Amino acid sequence: MARVKRGTTTHARHKKVLEQSKGFVGRSSTNYRIARERLEKSLQYAYRDRRVKKREFRGLWIQRINAAVREHGLTYSRFIDGLKRAGIEMDRKVLAAIAYDDAESFAAIVQKVQAALA
Repeated sequence: MARVKRGTTTHARHKKVLEQSKGFVGRSSTNYRIARERLEKSLQYAYRDRRVKKREFRGLWIQRINAAVREHGLTYSRFIDGLKRAGIEMDRKVLAAIAYDDAESFAAIVQKVQAALA
């Protein structure tokens, strides 16, 4: 049986890991063993943070809505209650975008909410 030389597959595998670890600090981007460990950890962080990102953005939207609503003399919780009573079905992402980009439209929404609360 012929002898199998595996240098090409090993080299290809190492090359793939080192390509993915480009930009890591120190030997984490040049030394295969360390690069592989850092790459595995970075992929764990990426997986975890895809879920954390959703939480963080929801928090940001709530902060933006709260800040915009307080200018009109309401609190965030009263505003959300008023939205439900007024029958306005808008998610926090859209409300935050309107509050951030278009103050006049947001003021109109707040007026409808205040009318529903009164």
